[in-house]
Amino acid sequence: MIWQFIHEQISKGSKVYLIIVTETIGSSPGKVGFKMAVSSSGELKGSIGGGIMEYKLVEMARKLLKTEETPKSFAKRQVHNHDAEEDKSGMICSGEQTQIFVPFSSENITDLNNIINAVQQSKKGIITFTNNSIKLLDYNNKSAENLPAFNMESADSWNYSESINISETVYIFGAGHISVPLSQILSMLDFRVEVFDNRKELVTFDQNSFAHKKEIIDYNEAEKYVTEGSSSYVAIMTFGHKFDETVLKQFLNKKLKYLGMIGSKSKVKEIFEELVKQGYTREQVERVCSPIGLPIGGQTPAEIALSIAAQMIQYRYK
Repeated sequence: MIWQFIHEQISKGSKVYLIIVTETIGSSPGKVGFKMAVSSSGELKGSIGGGIMEYKLVEMARKLLKTEETPKSFAKRQVHNHDAEEDKSGMICSGEQTQIFVPFSSENITDLNNIINAVQQSKKGIITFTNNSIKLLDYNNKSAENLPAFNMESADSWNYSESINISETVYIFGAGHISVPLSQILSMLDFRVEVFDNRKELVTFDQNSFAHKKEIIDYNEAEKYVTEGSSSYVAIMTFGHKFDETVLKQFLNKKLKYLGMIGSKSKVKEIFEELVKQGYTREQVERVCSPIGLPIGGQTPAEIALSIAAQMIQYRYK
């Protein structure tokens, strides 16, 4: 999590610039909300679109952190066109994007703690950056309808607000060999990862140091461990067909961003046919990504995990 990275760097005595993409026009590699943290220690976290543009902005941030005793907030426009008269990014994709540069130091520890706690506890909030302040406020769904929002009068006078929603969470049912690399990849992609199994003293369950939460449960009660909504992803990969079916049935009528189940085509077909016989509709079973993952090839646990994570990213940006 980029906020945790900033906190760690400040705790070590470093200063940090957080660069946030706040506005885009046309074709642009960065998207609104993309973030990158640049530490005076030289370490980096995140991305604002990559390429020569990102390199130039990172070098600008590094120089300011090195030369300015008290770095200031500012906005920087970039035009991706060789013919631009000013603010040329060095890229040629013909769009534009604007970034804000927000400095963090030991004076911002309280702000960071509040943001990190809100994210970790799945609290709803609005974080607002201005050229001279950082604020985190609670919100209701209506107040966040028009976010993110950016207003700029000049490079030194602007404000940007975005919502901190319930963390995108992947609930993995089945803590076998695939769950470990899948948890690792998903955590790198800024998902919260929760892993559940019904087997005690399972080696791969104990070895999984990447999941944010692990718990031994009764699969008949799987649904009570999942928060319904558009930020929830469910991956079913238990060690038995019956357990897969038991878990799947509990989520067929739930609102989820993603629902996937591991298995061969023949196994999946068998389970789906059985569910239809039990009264579930074709539409309900056909929303399930199964066999799970994108068909990229590969058979090892890490390769299968990569295909599942790729499919979840595909759904994230649908």
